[in-house]
Amino acid sequence: MENNFLSLIKTRRSVRAYKSDPVPSVALDAVLEAGTYAPTGGGRQSPTIIAITDPKYRQEIAKLNAEVMGSNADPYYGAPVVILVLADGFASTFVEDGSCVLENMMLAAHALGLGTVWVHRERGIFDCEKGKALLREWKLPETLRGVGAIALGYPAQEAGQPAARKQNYIVRI
Repeated sequence: MENNFLSLIKTRRSVRAYKSDPVPSVALDAVLEAGTYAPTGGGRQSPTIIAITDPKYRQEIAKLNAEVMGSNADPYYGAPVVILVLADGFASTFVEDGSCVLENMMLAAHALGLGTVWVHRERGIFDCEKGKALLREWKLPETLRGVGAIALGYPAQEAGQPAARKQNYIVRI
């Protein structure tokens, strides 16, 4: 493996404060494309990636996520882009498939100088009626289940240092 790739993995950090600057289309396209190359069970490509840049939907999805967590705070930390990853709920590997998509996009974003943080609760959003209504509005199948999302944008502050890796993280047998 190239040192650059290992360095990318080791230096990616969750970003919880974003500038309001828009993400250039070419960068967003690259991040989204990286997600489409994630491995999926049986090569079925069960995930659907939804990039939200429209302020109306950005606000709506943030409100729904905040409701699930019982808060009024912006769960996407002011990021100008929210990328939802949903997947076909009938696929036995939908969670694993969507998780790989999210990780690919987070690494691609980091390589482009963008920040991300994995945000959860999308399953709660899209398993409820308000989420199903959004799926209908977006002309997407109601069988999609939420896996997760990433907030995407330019970091407003420096990332912290990584936590020390735990002892016995790796066991060789």
